[in-house]
Formats: sequence, structure tokens, C-alpha cells
Amino acid sequence: MAEICPVCGLPKDLCVCEQISKESSKITVRLEVRRFGKQTTVIEGIDPKYNDLQKIAQQLKTALACGGTAKNGAIILQGDHRDSIKDKLISLGFKESSIEIQ
Repeated sequence: MAEICPVCGLPKDLCVCEQISKESSKITVRLEVRRFGKQTTVIEGIDPKYNDLQKIAQQLKTALACGGTAKNGAIILQGDHRDSIKDKLISLGFKESSIEIQ
């Protein structure tokens, strides 16, 4: 028997919860300057309940050739990637209108 999604009640292969959460999320991308002048790009607003933040962080780190982590509901990337992060998030399935660059 097929596994059932606990959120929508559909079988896992027909589940659309992840896609719906990607379309309805409001993502904020901002630059933070940490100790010793280190710049980090912080991505907030991706719902960790429906999306695997570790997986998304790994894909972004590979695409942008940088280090980073996912913790406390945010993805933190080393360096200033505000100019190219929007294209990468759109390629991962997020809506362009839901991404705000600060």
C-alpha cells in the first residue's frame, strides 16, 4: 500500500503540499554583516514544515559555490549573493513574486 501524506491525506506520489507551500511562501533575502566584517546572505520565510531546508541549502551552496547552513528556520550562506539568489530560488520552484530582496 502507498504511504499517505499526513497533511493532505493523498498518497505520497500525488501529494502537492510541497508545491503549494512553495507558491504561498513569502521569502525575504537580506545581507547581514557579522563579526570582523564577514558578509552573510540570510534567506527567511521558507516553511520548514513542508520543505527540507537542509536539502535546499545544499542545492544553493552547490550552485553558488559557497559555504552555509540551515538553522532556526533560515538558510545562511557565506558571502553576498543577493544578485544571483533570486534566479536560483526560481529554478528550485519558488514564485518570482514571492521573493523579496532587501
